[in-house]
Amino acid sequence: MAELTALESLIEMGFPRGRAEKALALTGNQGIEAAMDWMLELVAQKQREREEREEREALERERQRRRQGQELSAARQRLQEDEMRRAAEERRREKAEELAARQRVREKIERDKAERAKKYGGSVGSQPPPVAPEPGPVPSSPSQEPPTKREYDQCRIQVRLPDGTSLTQTFRAREQLAAVRLYVELHRGEELGGGQDPVQLLSGFPRRAFSEADMERPLQELGLVPSAVLIVAKKCPS
Repeated sequence: MAELTALESLIEMGFPRGRAEKALALTGNQGIEAAMDWMLELVAQKQREREEREEREALERERQRRRQGQELSAARQRLQEDEMRRAAEERRREKAEELAARQRVREKIERDKAERAKKYGGSVGSQPPPVAPEPGPVPSSPSQEPPTKREYDQCRIQVRLPDGTSLTQTFRAREQLAAVRLYVELHRGEELGGGQDPVQLLSGFPRRAFSEADMERPLQELGLVPSAVLIVAKKCPS
């Protein structure tokens, strides 16, 4: 059997022909061992290069992950700051609207006071002077005296508020029910810190809800003389 050449021996060992030829050429055809050392060193070098490349890629991926994490954290922080800024602006807007609403209520109370003073010639809390009753005819004899109905010129109204407190005020019998409602609205605004919602007046017994038309009728005509108890309920806006 003929002796194998160095190239054939390397090919028989499983090395590719091209790599075996290159190894023999670069080692000066010094034999199989030199060629094998060169090829093994080449394999080891490529392995090191691959490991170094993988390590660099891993480091780059880690840097990219950290960079993305920092960007995400910064974006989350910006979002939180924007939300806090919007919440602060919303609180400032609501406070401004509340102050404006309170100012409108105060202005309404002042206008109502002025209108009531102009209409009735005095302040809301002032009591009207008593009106002397007109003298009636003198009966000729006790047996002929017809039954007379007593006329009242004043009316004492007690108003029960939703929070359990009450207001009491004396009005003229010929005064309109609107004067009582205005009195309630003004005193709710001044004493109870409310008055922003319109009110509905109800009679205690028999139960009756007074309409807007009733507001123009005298207390005497509504059967509230000489005294009555009214209940305040919130009026639903139309």
